[in-house]
Amino acid sequence: MQPFIPDYDGPCLSNVAPVLLEPPQERPAWLPPAAFRPQQVVLLALDGLGWDQLTERKALTPALRSLDGGPILTVAPSTTATALSSLALGCPPGEHGVVGYRINVRGDVLNVLRWQTPAGDARVGIPPAGIQSRPAFLGHRPVVVTRAEFAGTGFTAAHLSDVRLVGWRVPSTLVTEVKHALAAGERFVYAYYDGIDKVAHEYGLSDHYDAELRAVDHLVADLIDALPPGAALVVTSDHGQVDIGDAIVPIHQDVMAHVELLSGEGRFRWLHARPGAQQALLAAATRHHGEQAWVRTRDQVVDEEWFGPKVSDAAASRFGDVALAAIDPIAFEDPADTGPYRLRARHGSLTGAEMRIPLLAVRA
Repeated sequence: MQPFIPDYDGPCLSNVAPVLLEPPQERPAWLPPAAFRPQQVVLLALDGLGWDQLTERKALTPALRSLDGGPILTVAPSTTATALSSLALGCPPGEHGVVGYRINVRGDVLNVLRWQTPAGDARVGIPPAGIQSRPAFLGHRPVVVTRAEFAGTGFTAAHLSDVRLVGWRVPSTLVTEVKHALAAGERFVYAYYDGIDKVAHEYGLSDHYDAELRAVDHLVADLIDALPPGAALVVTSDHGQVDIGDAIVPIHQDVMAHVELLSGEGRFRWLHARPGAQQALLAAATRHHGEQAWVRTRDQVVDEEWFGPKVSDAAASRFGDVALAAIDPIAFEDPADTGPYRLRARHGSLTGAEMRIPLLAVRA
């Protein structure tokens, strides 16, 4: 089994916003016709909705099923912090530098979504602009309709700088705010909804997930109804999901003997070697976990262009020495990577279930 490595020059999440904001002369073959040069466009990101999960549940999603389009690939790693940054910034992770959920910043592991290190709030010690300073959405300053509580967070500052944030409290207000923006003549509106990802993490891909997907389909139907003539709705996601249940795998003690710290997340775990132990770490990781995961060195990841054809020095400095990217439906344990509950569905690796995402569109 080979990893799904994105085509960063083609049908990849990082190219969606640029082609909508500054469309080329000819429509790329991967872009649904309804999304090419509409009078107005709403780009809806449904966090956690993979193509595989969607196609397995077509009967639950009549509104999404009515849209044109197909699968594209997200970026690597297939995690929210990295993928939403690539979507908003219009470039691969190797260029914007938000290269994971938990990244090594000069020896501190920064949780990007919470913008915290083990010492607490890191907005002063690790300024968001120091991690990523590109303007969002090519500097067009669009209206961004996202959860109200995200305003002022470190991650928002890092990947949505200089946009016009409009907060929503419940899904119905998301639709209302999008409708207001379109009525005001906004040409491009970005909307973000995170319910699918939350439900998958806590409950897995079972009946709770199905219920949430039905609710999201109603949300999509309401957005379609809100489109004025000539406007388009474009729906995509940041990653898919793998239901791992309770399959948390401790990293073998022979591997950990060579590890100074861990970053990344359960399905894409970076191992940072003790001084001089890089080769021993690679050998131990391959021996003990090579059948469960793609084991790659930092140089191999760069050469295989997992993070794009260009990797800045800043981005490379946040990598570990060896990556464990899970193939099996498992997560690699890190006692420092915890939350309020055990995650049942996960993402981050380069399997098809995590990497394939929808790109769908309809025009009013």
